[in-house]
Amino acid sequence: MTFPGNIPRLSIALVSEHASPLAVLGGVDAGGQNVHVARLAGALADRGHRVTVYTRRDSADLPEEVVLRPGVLVRHVPAGPPRHVPKDALLPYMPAFGNCLAAQWRVRAPDLVHSHFWMSGLAALQACRELGLPLAHTYHALGTVKRRHQGDADTSPRSRVGSEIEVGEGCDRVVATCRDEVAELTRMGIGDSKVSVVPCGVDTDRFTPEGPAADHGTHHPLLLQLGRLVPRKGAEVSVAALARLPEARLVIAGGPPAGELDRDPEVRRLREVARNAGVADRVTFTGGVPCEDVPALLRAADVVLCPADYEPFGIVPLEAMACGTPVVATAVGGQLDTVAEPDCGRLVPPRDPAALAHAVGELLLDHERRAACGAAGRRRVLARYGWDQVAAGTEAVYRGVLSPRPAVTEVA
Repeated sequence: MTFPGNIPRLSIALVSEHASPLAVLGGVDAGGQNVHVARLAGALADRGHRVTVYTRRDSADLPEEVVLRPGVLVRHVPAGPPRHVPKDALLPYMPAFGNCLAAQWRVRAPDLVHSHFWMSGLAALQACRELGLPLAHTYHALGTVKRRHQGDADTSPRSRVGSEIEVGEGCDRVVATCRDEVAELTRMGIGDSKVSVVPCGVDTDRFTPEGPAADHGTHHPLLLQLGRLVPRKGAEVSVAALARLPEARLVIAGGPPAGELDRDPEVRRLREVARNAGVADRVTFTGGVPCEDVPALLRAADVVLCPADYEPFGIVPLEAMACGTPVVATAVGGQLDTVAEPDCGRLVPPRDPAALAHAVGELLLDHERRAACGAAGRRRVLARYGWDQVAAGTEAVYRGVLSPRPAVTEVA
């Protein structure tokens, strides 16, 4: 039996050592990669493939395997203590993780392995070399970029960049999420002839212009910044830009639960920035937002701000565009690909409050332009970033990896 693109039904192993598709989002080390792995697995299953996700057992209570949905199985790999370990401390357990993968794959080998994040790549490469299995790899974030921007604050193992090069050279194909990542990989010595670009995706049925919008109790222009409250996301830039937009209000959504905001160091720092800028009365911190409430929040905004210092891909611009809301984002990482200006929004330099305010101000002054940006953003997402397109693109990469090899065996 064959499926779209005449590729036989495959048994696919997705390896995601710290980012389980079962994790509750918003927790420590739980974010975009978890969503990506879960949705990619589901979309590949929709195309007829059988997918198993291998992730580290981080609780003694977890069963050996869990059915995520029809066609997708999650297997918990016993590597390291069965409790949460920060991802930057997981490297010592990757040889054991790789040994477990090899042991399971000796019994029933997948047709292809696709690892996610550099440590997953190390474990998967170890097992694939031992068993002669084909390997595709997605980094999700690169140590070179993190080190460049965070300097001494980077908590990654010092061996990370070298290990990323080892994985890139050892795998059969690198699946990058944007063109900027391809350029970074080239500087690392991983030539673009070995790299395919398949972007991250967004749920276009859930993130849509139709539906309720959150009520913020104001008739003033509403700006929204959504995401983790860490300095690199640029909320300080949004607050500083607000001082140049006297009629606007800013909602900063993300971080700890609302009841814990007063104790959060980043919230306290940003509140001080707002007081010093004279805009404290126009900034609202919501705390963490349940996933089901995010679309309504995006629909309520006049403009969504994504002013990160750097962004390996950036899913919030896609979610906003899918909801028909224009975006002003920094010209970094994946945002260079997703936010097509001027049609879908605006791109500005990072750490530049004046440029951010100018771009936002132009959109706020012209309702028709905002509406046109929102509509164009929705069209762009539907054309390029739905999970069905992402799965088809990923499947095409798999086909390329497998083509020089003997024909794969169809799954019973």
